[in-house]
Amino acid sequence: MSVPILVSAAWPYANAEIHVGNLTGSYLPADIFARYQRLKGNQVLMVSGSDSHGTPITVRADAEGTTPLAVYERFHEGFIDLFQQLGLNYDLFTSTHTQNHQKVSQSVFLALKKNGYLYTESQMQWYSPNQNRFLPDRYVEGTCYICGYENARSDQCDKCGNLLEADRLINPKSKIDGSTPELRSTEHFYIDLAKLQNHVVDFLKIRDSYWRPNVMRQSLGQILADSLHGRAITRDLDWGIPLPEEVNEVGKEWESKRLYVWFEAVIGYLSASIEWGQLAGNPDAWRNWWQNSESRTYYFIGKDNIPFHAVIWPAELIGAGKAFDEVMGAANPQPLVLPYDVPANEFMNLEGQKISGSRNWAVWGRDFLTRYDPDALRYYLTVNMPESKDTDWDWDEFYHRNNDELVATWGNLANRVLSFCNKYWEGQVPDPGELTELDNDLIKTIEGGFETVGELIDTVKLRAAAAEAMRLASEVNKYLDTTAPWQQVKTDKATAARAIFTALKAIDSLKILFAPFLPFTSDKLHGFMGYDGSLFGTQTTETLKDALGEHKVLRYDPTGATGKWEPSKLKAGDPLRQPVALFKKLDISIVEEERARLGN
Repeated sequence: MSVPILVSAAWPYANAEIHVGNLTGSYLPADIFARYQRLKGNQVLMVSGSDSHGTPITVRADAEGTTPLAVYERFHEGFIDLFQQLGLNYDLFTSTHTQNHQKVSQSVFLALKKNGYLYTESQMQWYSPNQNRFLPDRYVEGTCYICGYENARSDQCDKCGNLLEADRLINPKSKIDGSTPELRSTEHFYIDLAKLQNHVVDFLKIRDSYWRPNVMRQSLGQILADSLHGRAITRDLDWGIPLPEEVNEVGKEWESKRLYVWFEAVIGYLSASIEWGQLAGNPDAWRNWWQNSESRTYYFIGKDNIPFHAVIWPAELIGAGKAFDEVMGAANPQPLVLPYDVPANEFMNLEGQKISGSRNWAVWGRDFLTRYDPDALRYYLTVNMPESKDTDWDWDEFYHRNNDELVATWGNLANRVLSFCNKYWEGQVPDPGELTELDNDLIKTIEGGFETVGELIDTVKLRAAAAEAMRLASEVNKYLDTTAPWQQVKTDKATAARAIFTALKAIDSLKILFAPFLPFTSDKLHGFMGYDGSLFGTQTTETLKDALGEHKVLRYDPTGATGKWEPSKLKAGDPLRQPVALFKKLDISIVEEERARLGN
C-alpha cells in the first residue's frame, strides 16, 4: 500500500557555503531516505529551502557592508547549484523570503493566538547604546550559565544544546563591536509553552520507543528535568516577516517587530508543501501529507536543532490545531499531523578538529565537486554518517573507501562481468541452463537485501544500510572467485555462462540496493544493463516572482523514472551495453594535497 511520506530537510542559513558536516548531518540522509521511498512506490514529498531571515544573514550583511537580501540571494543560488550537482532530489527547495511563506507563517501565528496560546509580555533584552538598537540573540555571545561554554549565543548553547534565557547569559558581548550591551525593556509576543507542555509530553512518550536516544534526551528528557515556559516569538528587527495586519491594528508599536526566525523557519516545511501544491496546479495537494492520519512525516536535522523540531515545532502544530485551516479559509478545517520521526544526526569533525568556516577548516561541498565525483562524496558521507556519535572526516580514509570499496569491491565487479559478457556472449545475457544450488543461494542472498537494506533505510539506519549493500557486493565477488568463469570459459563455456548469468542477476539487483546512496553510478549501470530510461526523475530550476521579488526554486520532475525496489528480472537473451568504469581510482597523493588546503 502506498503511504504518504513527507521528507523535511533542515533549512540552511543563507549566510555561508555548505560543508561536508552540513551534508551528512541532514541534507544527504534526507535524500537517501526519499530516494528509497520513491523506489518503494510511496507518495514522497521532499521539501526545504534557504532560511533567509535568520540573524546569521544580517550579521554577515553588516560585516560585508551590504544588505541581508543580497547575502541571502547569493548563498541561495549556491545551495541550489550544490544540491543539483550532488543529486538531492527535492520536490521543492524554496526560500523563506516568499509571499507564500509570509502568509503561512502569519496564519500559524493567528491560529495560535485564536486558540489562546499567545500572550504579550515585556522582557529585558540586550540593547547596544553604541548602535542605538536592540541586539538579536545571535549578535550577543557570552558564557553559558548551564555548562560554562564561553561562546554561547544568548538564545542557545551550541555545546550543551540547551535553549537559553538571554538575560541570564554571563559576560555578554556584542559580536559587532565587542562592547558590553545593557538590558532594556521591550514588549513581545510569547508562545505559551507551559500551557502546551502536557500535550508535547504525551506526543513524545508515544515516540519514545523508536526515536533516537539523543533526540529523546534533548526533548522529553529536558522537559521532565526543567518544565517548559513561555518563549518570545517576535523580535525587534527590520529584516524578516512582519506581524499580521490584524495585530498591527492594535498598536503601532508592533510594526517595527518581526517574527522570530526560530518560530517561522520551522513553519517552512508546511509553507513549502503548500507552495509545491500551488506550483503543481493542485493547491490542496499538501493536505495528503499534513492532514492524513496515514502519512509519516520525517525531519532530518543536526543535533543543534533538536529542541526546535522535537519540542517547539510539535507545540506550534498542536497549538495551531484546526484554527490554522480556519485562518487560511478552509471550508472543512482539519488539524495538522505531528512529526513521526526526527532522526537527528550528531556532528562530523574534520581531521580530528571541529569544522570551522572562519579558519577554513572545512571541506566545502562545491569545492569538493570540482575535483571528485558526487557519488564518491555521497558514499563516504554515508558510511561515516554521525548517526549516534560524532564522526571524523579523514582524507586517508576517504581515499581508501573510494579505492577499496567503490572501485575494487563494487565498480570492478560490475565492469568486469559486463565486459566479459560483451566479449564472449556478444552483449547478451547468456543462457544459464539449470542453476545449481550455489547459484540459487547467491541470488537468494542478494535478493534478501531488499528486505534487510530496505528495513535499515526505513528505520533511518543509513550507515548500516550502505554497509550491508557493500557486504552483499563482496558476496558476489566471493562467488566469482569460487566459480572462476574467466578460466571456465576456455574449456566449459556453458558452466561459465551459468556463473555470469548468476552474477549479472546479482549485479542488477545490487544496482537498486545502491541506488539511494549512489544515484549517478546506479543510473549509469542501469543503462549498461540494457534498460532504457532512468531510475529516478530529473531536477529542474525555475525562477518565480511574487510581491517580495524573485526567488529561484529547485524542483523534482518524476517524468521517466523507472526504478522499483524489487529484484532483477533479467533473463537470458536480454541485450546489454558496453560498460565504462563507474568510479575513478584515486592516487594516494590526494591525501596530502587535500590536507594542505585545510586552514589556508
